[in-house]
Amino acid sequence: MADPRGFLKVRQRETQPRRPVPVRIMDWKEVYEAQEKGVLKAQAGRCMDCGVPFCHQGCPLGNLIPEWNDLTWRDKGEEAIERLHATNNFPEFTGRLCPAPCEASCVLGINQPAVTIKQVEVSIIDEAFENGWVNPLPPTRLTGKTVAVVGSGPAGLAVAQQLTRVGHTVAVYERDDKIGGLLRYGIPDFKMEKEQVDRRIEQMKAEGTRFRTGVSVGTDVTWEQLRRRYDAVVVCTGATVPRDLPIPGRELDGVHFAMDYLVPANRVVAGESVEDQIHARGKHVVILGGGDTGADCLGTAHRHGAASVTTLAIGKQPPIERAGHQPWPTFPTLFEMASAHEEGGERTYLASTVEFVGENGKLTGVKVAETEFVDGKRLPKAGTERVIPADLVFLSLGFTGAEPAGITEQVSAEFDGRGNVSRDGYYMTNTEGIFVAGDAGRGQSLIVWAIAEGRACAAAVDKFLMGTTILPAPVAPTDRAIAVL
Repeated sequence: MADPRGFLKVRQRETQPRRPVPVRIMDWKEVYEAQEKGVLKAQAGRCMDCGVPFCHQGCPLGNLIPEWNDLTWRDKGEEAIERLHATNNFPEFTGRLCPAPCEASCVLGINQPAVTIKQVEVSIIDEAFENGWVNPLPPTRLTGKTVAVVGSGPAGLAVAQQLTRVGHTVAVYERDDKIGGLLRYGIPDFKMEKEQVDRRIEQMKAEGTRFRTGVSVGTDVTWEQLRRRYDAVVVCTGATVPRDLPIPGRELDGVHFAMDYLVPANRVVAGESVEDQIHARGKHVVILGGGDTGADCLGTAHRHGAASVTTLAIGKQPPIERAGHQPWPTFPTLFEMASAHEEGGERTYLASTVEFVGENGKLTGVKVAETEFVDGKRLPKAGTERVIPADLVFLSLGFTGAEPAGITEQVSAEFDGRGNVSRDGYYMTNTEGIFVAGDAGRGQSLIVWAIAEGRACAAAVDKFLMGTTILPAPVAPTDRAIAVL
C-alpha cells in the first residue's frame, strides 16, 4: 500500500492549483497548473489501500485506484500508467472532465476529506505522455473481421481502440471535420486543450484504427450500406438532442441552445473561421441550467467579455455537505464551485423562467419568478415575477436522447421511451450485428460511463464476431447511469 500512516500524517486534502482569474480569462489555456511532485506524492500517500476499496464501486471502469496511488507515492510512474491503462483507455480525458464519483465513495471520506484520486490520475497520464511511456499497441495478428463505429466521442473511441487491439479492422465514422465528438467541439479548451485528443488519435492511427471524417451516417452513407459492408456496426452517436423550453418568446433572436454557442466558439479557438458566430462581447447573458454545460457557457462568456452573466436554476441550491438521504458511498448532489464560477457571474436558484421578453423580434430580457413546490411539482410563484435584462440566453437544460439519423427506417433499430436506441443485455439492437454504446443507448451520462460502456460493448462485439473474447466488460447495459444535467 501507499504510506501506511499517510492518512494520519497528511489530513489536509490539497488539490491542483488554478491559474489566477485575471490571467486565465485572457486566454483559452487550461485553468489548472501542475501540482508539485512532493505534494502529489503526499496526497497519493493518503490512500489507505482499504480491505474493501469502495472507490472501485464508485468508478464504473473499475479503476485499480489503490494500486496506482501506491505506485505514485513510490515514484514509479511507468508502472502507475500501466495499471491505470489496464482499465481506462483515456485517463487524460477522465482526469480532466469526470466529476469523480470514485472520490465520493472513498473510505477516507467518511471522516476526512477524500483522497485526490482524480488529481493523481491526471498527473500519472500527463507524466506518461511527457516521458514517452504512451505507445501504440497494434495487434499481433488480424482476424479478418471488420467493424464500423459511428461517432468519435469517448464511447466510440473506446470501442474502436479495444477492437483494433484484438485484431479487427475498425473504421470510425464522424460527421464533423475532426475526430473527437463533444470532446473536440463541446468541451472548451480551458477545461481540456485539444492536444489531449490529438495525441490519443495519433496513437490509435498507429495501432491501425481508421478514421472517416465528414461522413454523416444516415445521409451520406446509409446504415444499411454500413451493415452490408462491415461484419458489425456500433452506434456511438451520443445523446445530442437538446432539451428545449417552449415558453412564450422562445422564437426571439438571442435565445439559443448551449451547443449552438459552444461549438462555434471552440472552432474559433482552434483557428477556424466561423460565419455569424454567437458572441457575448459586451452583452448581458443568461444561462438556464446549473450543470457542467452551463458552466462551460459561463467560462466562454467570460472570455468573450460579456457585460454580465447570470445562471438560473429552477431547483434548490444543493447542500455544501453530503445530505442524509445520499449517504456514503453514493454519489451525492453537492453545491460545487467550478472554475468558471470563480471567474464571476451571478448564480440564482429556485428561479422559474416564465417568458422570454423582446422587442422587434430581438431578446431584451428574461421574466422569472420564484419557484414553489406544489404537490411535488415545481411551479412559478405568483406575484414574484421580475425581468432580468438579457441580450443572449443559452439553454443548458440537458439532452433528451439520440438523434434518429434514419436508423429506424434504414435498419429497423428501435428507440425506447426515453429517446435512446434500444439494446439487449449484450449491447445489440433488435437488428443483428448492430450494437449501441454510450449515451446513445443509456442517455446523457458521465464520461466514465461512456468509456466503460465502450469497453464492455467491444467485448460483446468481439464475442459476436469470434465466439469468445478476452476483452474486459466492466459494465452491463442495464446498469444505472448517473445523469448530469
